[in-house]
Amino acid sequence: MSLLARSAAPLRQVAVRARAAPVRSMHGEYKHIPFNYDKKGAFGLKVASYLIFGFSIPFGAAWYQLSKSSGSS
Repeated sequence: MSLLARSAAPLRQVAVRARAAPVRSMHGEYKHIPFNYDKKGAFGLKVASYLIFGFSIPFGAAWYQLSKSSGSS
């Protein structure tokens, strides 16, 4: 058997395995998320505050640097 024919056989096996359906759990519980969002209002408030705070940090830093440099002149 040639080297080329021997190397193609494992590739075909990998291709067949890749087409197989993924393994899924049957119980239907989604516990793979690292946070709890049962209370949607509280979860929305926490996400909004996190995003607003994270977005405002560069603006606060820029304001601080500009006010610091204008105050010493």
